[in-house]
Amino acid sequence: MKKIQIYTAIILTVIQVSCKENKNNNSTQKDMNQESTTQLAKNSLENKNFETVIDNKKTSLYWIENNGLKAAFTNYGGRLVGLWLIDKNRKETDVVVGMNSVIGFQKSTEPYFGATIGRVGNRIAKGKFTLEGKEYNVPLNNGENALHGGKKGFQDVVWSADKTDEHTLILTYIAADMEQGFPGNLHVKVTYSITADKTLKMEYEATTDKTTIVNLTNHAFFNLNGEGSGTILNHELQLFAQQYTPVDSGLIPTGKLENVADTPFDFLEKHTIGERIETKNEQLEFGKGYDHNYVLTGDIKDGMQHAATITGDLSGISMDIYTTEPGIQFYSGNFMQGKNTFKSGAKDNFRTAFALETQHFPDAPNQPNFPSITLKLGEKYHTISYYHFSIRK
Repeated sequence: MKKIQIYTAIILTVIQVSCKENKNNNSTQKDMNQESTTQLAKNSLENKNFETVIDNKKTSLYWIENNGLKAAFTNYGGRLVGLWLIDKNRKETDVVVGMNSVIGFQKSTEPYFGATIGRVGNRIAKGKFTLEGKEYNVPLNNGENALHGGKKGFQDVVWSADKTDEHTLILTYIAADMEQGFPGNLHVKVTYSITADKTLKMEYEATTDKTTIVNLTNHAFFNLNGEGSGTILNHELQLFAQQYTPVDSGLIPTGKLENVADTPFDFLEKHTIGERIETKNEQLEFGKGYDHNYVLTGDIKDGMQHAATITGDLSGISMDIYTTEPGIQFYSGNFMQGKNTFKSGAKDNFRTAFALETQHFPDAPNQPNFPSITLKLGEKYHTISYYHFSIRK
């Protein structure tokens, strides 16, 4: 009997030691995976490729991270260069496309990859608008219209950068009175931060010394399966909007708000991006796909409106967007032509990335029925958008 008790005690001791070792090994492996993720992300970019001088201002590369979500920015254009997290297959995945150098962004035929956009995001018809009885003109850079702030918008300027902690990067810029045709000295502050729940937070603030117009956003191009992984047409998208703003052939809003019901623009229920993108539809023909502003009607929580949910079909990475803005521009990568090389070595082929830009409506200064983007002396422009990431098995 004593022998049985001794054998039992020995067996239990071995099991306890084995369990403890497995627990320690799992913990060590988890730490190694986390360290590996951080190192892999950093190894894909070199600081020296982002260190130069433009307009007598130094450019650099900045990293912020929190709880497994890591982002790289450059102060050239206030650009989000890449965004890394672990997907459902335990693979490190970079969900934001971008270049591996400042020169790469400068020479790109697509000037807006990852950029902070301003002074006015989206299009202004014929580059003209009137404020307090005076007409202003913005340089045309999109056919007969002005797009994203004119020929040298915020994507081409060097921002002052301050990394206040491991999670936060603050960018500031002063746009001079009449820069790109806009009135007023505009003081802009954009705070990019990552929260513990894997959310990239974008907070925009601005003040002016003269009546002007402002509509700031970020133009990140996403592929939730990873940069260079191929088409985004199988991503599953839900947009919480019952209406959108139809456009003319120049992609300028007509001023109407159209219901999405019974059209290819209805994403109130989940659909893949490619499910109806080839439908014979004048609006899709004008945009060569989706390139339209949606009027948000999502649930509001803590002052933030749920704008969209989108999930990568291969990675299981899901992105939920919340915003204080009234609209969101959905762009399905229709003008990507394979002319540029991303940091992964992949080309920017047709529809291999999408954009979801929180915003006020396009051409708002010329559309009296749209929410105003006018900012006056003594007022403060302040908007916030959250891009929250999670994994769906």
